[in-house]
Amino acid sequence: MRSIADIIERYLKELLAGSAAGAIEVRRSELAERFDCAPSQINYVLATRFTPAHGFLVESRRGGGGYIRIIKLPLEGSRNPISQLLELVGSEISQERSVGLLERLREERLISEREFRIMRAAVDREVLRLGLPARDRLRALILRAMLQSLLAGS
Repeated sequence: MRSIADIIERYLKELLAGSAAGAIEVRRSELAERFDCAPSQINYVLATRFTPAHGFLVESRRGGGGYIRIIKLPLEGSRNPISQLLELVGSEISQERSVGLLERLREERLISEREFRIMRAAVDREVLRLGLPARDRLRALILRAMLQSLLAGS
């Protein structure tokens, strides 16, 4: 069974997919009412599933009903997409951010479902049995190497 967070995420992504501008504006209160949840649940979805690593920029406006603008960040453009990805990884990356980045690559069809599962397994905290911050640094090194290898030929 899907969680309310999954349902809200899917709804917002469907709205974005239907937007010619690659951006939408929604009201936090209207979303909370639509999904019969607390506004904090909307905040949670935005904070965890609509991050730059996932390929989104969220702008929030207080007052006037609390509009939220969600912008889909393009991966291609004037800059090299590999450079953009490596910049997102940085010198250390949490498991949550790394999975978000991998989900974005899968959604944009830059990696297959199989590659996603292999890469996710390789950066999992259960595999990288080190303390922090060494684990996040090792995860970044592994993820950067995999991205460079997979996407260099793209």
